[in-house]
Amino acid sequence: MHDLAGKTILLTGASRGIGAATAQALGQAGASVIAHYGSHRQGAEQAVASIPELDRLVLGADLSRPGVARGLWRDAAAWRGRVDVLVVNAATMPTTAFDASDEEWDEGWARAVQVNLLEPASLIREAVRHFRDRDGGIVITLSSWAAQRGSAISHLGAYAASKAALANLTQTVARNYAADGILAYVVAPGIVRTRLSEASAAARGGVEAVNAALALGEMVPPEEVAELIAFLATGRCRHLTGATLDLNGASNIR
Repeated sequence: MHDLAGKTILLTGASRGIGAATAQALGQAGASVIAHYGSHRQGAEQAVASIPELDRLVLGADLSRPGVARGLWRDAAAWRGRVDVLVVNAATMPTTAFDASDEEWDEGWARAVQVNLLEPASLIREAVRHFRDRDGGIVITLSSWAAQRGSAISHLGAYAASKAALANLTQTVARNYAADGILAYVVAPGIVRTRLSEASAAARGGVEAVNAALALGEMVPPEEVAELIAFLATGRCRHLTGATLDLNGASNIR
């Protein structure tokens, strides 16, 4: 069990999938959890239901709206007067097909960049400034193996590109603010067993076809991603800062 007692953690996208599993893992490790949601409040509330009431806070913010992340950070930091760890998990996966209309292409790219990169970048900026005033802190971002090798699905190019940019920003934070006690890690899962992944598997022949192409014959359980995030949130492995941690069951070995 990872010991996160005394830590206040802001987790974005806590309603479903990796986010919900992470909220539960952080709470079980003793953290005070600020669970962000975009539209599915009930999912975020369920994810933190087992955490003592005084140690959980649910905050809504639509990250598709420019500038919203700054307000989310202010509300999060005001709860306990500090945030010790930021976990950037919320993301969207819009369709940006090369043969789509110009309007669909532009809309999909704008949404992917806004939700997956620009608002997370604002959150990370707020976190860095906050952590520099408090002798350090931790940033953990969720990227993807698609950020390293491109997406296997042609209409997810905007998603892959935005995740690559987010990983690069995290590495930039790690390199430039290590002396300030700020640790930054990138978690890059392969195909995680979530509602979204199961739906997108239809474009690749269905869930069974996707599993058959994976080395372990299964998608990554979201609980395993959550356990890794909980470990990184402890800050025990300081010299791992800047690293990208692959979690894909040997299906993409670098």
